[in-house]
Amino acid sequence: MIPKYIDIHSHVNFTAFDADRDEVIKRALDNDTWFMNVGTQIDTSRRAVELANKYKEGVYAIVGLHPIHTGASFHDEKELGEGGKEFTSRGETFDKEAYRELLKDPKVVAIGECGLDYYHMDEESIKKQKENFIAQVELANETERPLMIHVRNNYDPPVGEAGEKNKNAYADILEILKQHAKVKGVVHFFEGDLEDAKNFIAFGFMISFTGAITYPPKKSGRSCDYEGIIKDLPLDMILTDTDSPYMAPVPYRGKRNEPVYVAEIVKRIAEIKKLPEEEVAKAIVANAKRLFGI
Repeated sequence: MIPKYIDIHSHVNFTAFDADRDEVIKRALDNDTWFMNVGTQIDTSRRAVELANKYKEGVYAIVGLHPIHTGASFHDEKELGEGGKEFTSRGETFDKEAYRELLKDPKVVAIGECGLDYYHMDEESIKKQKENFIAQVELANETERPLMIHVRNNYDPPVGEAGEKNKNAYADILEILKQHAKVKGVVHFFEGDLEDAKNFIAFGFMISFTGAITYPPKKSGRSCDYEGIIKDLPLDMILTDTDSPYMAPVPYRGKRNEPVYVAEIVKRIAEIKKLPEEEVAKAIVANAKRLFGI
């Protein structure tokens, strides 16, 4: 079976869905939408695998260590975006053996989300992030699984050499991939510029967009030129993700996000590229099947 829509990055394994998880999953599958639950540390990765195995078709798992979980830190609602709840990360070091065991499950289709997050721009944190990211790239090479990349810049870096040197997480991730990666993958929740997107595509990595592309452009401050980027990128290198429970697209903005809403992201991409929605939906599913081997 081939679905109409696919959400390549969601977190229905998170506690935000404890009250109605089965209903959320059923709603997606009933609306011809497949999705992938993404782990952010070992416990949420295990939960993603358990969920994937509850369903015969349409639900997959991705396992890995998110960069913000490589050190003990506090994350508030503003930092996490709409739908986010404050939490404290206990800090974890990537355990290759534990994740290697999870990767034996056929429902696990990739490693991630892994990468670099420069929101706080702390030198020690960045060092840990890079070490753990490289470890995950190495395991991806070993197991021949694609990578689910998380990347976030600090767009107001601290004054000084360290801030200037580290302010482009996209460039730093790409450099690490060029040095270490033998597999391909996808940059999820893209919010860089056109040059960043083209650099990743040239290296063979796809670009995934969230509900943020349905929001009106910011009147001031830094804002990603989603319309210009999507117009320029080839359709066969584009994917869609909800990042549920965060970043719900219009007309659900401000509510808890869920995989079935990925249809709104596909609709917006079709509008920007001036293509039939059905053509865009079909291409995105084909891209996901090609990358993840599903």
